[in-house]
Amino acid sequence: MNLGNMGNMGKMMEMVQKMQQDMERLQEEIDEKTVEARAGGGAVRVIVNGAMEIVDIEIAPEAVDPDDVEMLRDLIIAAVNEGMRAAREMVQEEMEQITGGLNLPNIPGITG
Repeated sequence: MNLGNMGNMGKMMEMVQKMQQDMERLQEEIDEKTVEARAGGGAVRVIVNGAMEIVDIEIAPEAVDPDDVEMLRDLIIAAVNEGMRAAREMVQEEMEQITGGLNLPNIPGITG
């Protein structure tokens, strides 16, 4: 067995371990980052974090019309959907910084 190949294998394993550690650290950082989405001209505002959790929802008093609950529901759905889309985009951009744009398969909890 060629000992030079073993050295290369060891370096590769170190690189893989470092990338894994970087990805775990980045995932923790991403989970803490937030994005904001608005609907209805700002009548509904939603904050979503990188863990795809809704952190906050603000509803302007003028958006609350007891005679038109459907409109409020639609505004909330629109803001939440936009917030989730923006959070996914943020996560993808952050992950590309670590992976260097590598086309990695979906890794549960890390990618998509």
